[in-house]
Amino acid sequence: MVDHDLVFQDFHRRLRPISPQGMGLSVDVYSPDLFELVTRLKERGLRPGYLEVFKATTTALAAVRQALPEMSLAYHGEGLWITQPDVQASPFFQQDVGEMVAQLNSIQSLWLNHECAMKQMAGYSFGTYVPPLYTPLSAEVVADNIATIQEAIDRQGRRADGTSPLFLLEMPPLTYFSPGTIPIPHFFQLVTARVPCGLVLDIGHLWTVYRYTAARRQMSLTQFVLEFLDEFPLERVVEIHVAGLACHESSDGAERAEGLPEWIDAHAAPIPSILFTLLEQVLAHPNLVSLRAVALEVDTKPIEMIVEEYAEALRRFSPLVQQAMARGMAAAGPVAGVRSSCSVPKPMNESDRQQLRDDYARYAQIISGQIPATGQEWQDVAADQAGLTSYRTSYLPHEILHWGGDLVEMFPQTCKLLAERGVCLTEFVAFWFRAPRPLTQSYDFFLLKIDRFLEFVTESAPDVRISAQQEGDQLRLAYAQANEVGERVLEMEPFV
Repeated sequence: MVDHDLVFQDFHRRLRPISPQGMGLSVDVYSPDLFELVTRLKERGLRPGYLEVFKATTTALAAVRQALPEMSLAYHGEGLWITQPDVQASPFFQQDVGEMVAQLNSIQSLWLNHECAMKQMAGYSFGTYVPPLYTPLSAEVVADNIATIQEAIDRQGRRADGTSPLFLLEMPPLTYFSPGTIPIPHFFQLVTARVPCGLVLDIGHLWTVYRYTAARRQMSLTQFVLEFLDEFPLERVVEIHVAGLACHESSDGAERAEGLPEWIDAHAAPIPSILFTLLEQVLAHPNLVSLRAVALEVDTKPIEMIVEEYAEALRRFSPLVQQAMARGMAAAGPVAGVRSSCSVPKPMNESDRQQLRDDYARYAQIISGQIPATGQEWQDVAADQAGLTSYRTSYLPHEILHWGGDLVEMFPQTCKLLAERGVCLTEFVAFWFRAPRPLTQSYDFFLLKIDRFLEFVTESAPDVRISAQQEGDQLRLAYAQANEVGERVLEMEPFV
């Protein structure tokens, strides 16, 4: 039995050492080049309150810390797949958690932010995030996995002052559909009642919840956000994200449901004005009492656009953010009787865990178009299948063939030879999802795409395999070289 009061107290003990960071940026080391971005910001007289850096190589992150010695840094992780019932049994889980803690330590991170979403489930792999099953059983698994990771952070990442980075769970976007049996706010209530994590509320993700659920037909966006925030555990929100929204490349861009565009999370796109309106609504909510930071997510965005959007966001929102953080600091008093380590929920029984394994196997087969959308958690999706159909027929094929590396650009000679033999690349999509595949390495979609394409070529045109192997080897070598930071980064003058 979980003592919810102790969980609440433990969260506040972990939150207290995190000072207000103000407005910052959530960035990637490589795209755009982080050090060029920092230089351009400096030229404009703009200094982010903090940077949240996306997972990269340990070498690259160490270079960031060295080049920006005075900058507060946080860490956006990936690849732990905390939604999955068997993730802790993965042969790579301990290795991935260990690498993550080493990177947290390397940049002296304020926290670990991780999406409540996955790119791998039940032996199937995807290139972009899909949301969890919003069910009580799924929430229990998420809480259990977070507790295990927080324990590892406490054990391996404890600082000299006795503190350790706090796990933050980010509410994911919806890309056209949302399976589950409980409302999304209820799901996060269940998680935070069991484990002392913080939350990240992404304003764009919130918009997609409205757009791709029945809420869009039942109420205005303003009313939806009001009701959502009243039910969501807003008191656990430590960070807010704001990123761009745009129609996907595979979409025709037409407005459909109730005149709303088919926008999805798109960090390279401009931030639409409606998200800034929603941000004002969130910042004014009285339950927002733990806020420490607000970041624009700008990975993959042109530097010129980043600088202009950040300058405008500072001008418009800095006073509101300061007020919200001050409200949180005033509410944070001493908390007595806390535990000195993470409160670990009682382990799930094996029958529940097996049920969730089956649920996620069905999930992967449904969204990849192998079986129809059936089951209680898919009732709402089945009642309005337009979103799921778009995902299956447009978004997912584009993801496999083009996202994270266009196959024709990756394997030009091989694709030419396949075309001469009458092998259509669209057959690769069906091949990709034909059967679950045992995981042989930590998640990396680019390397996985190379491996799977070689398997496809070997099966569909064996005489072309040598060409595919040669091009695959060249890709792996170039990828390894691109993931290392050049010497010029280490020689940069510190940004002070």
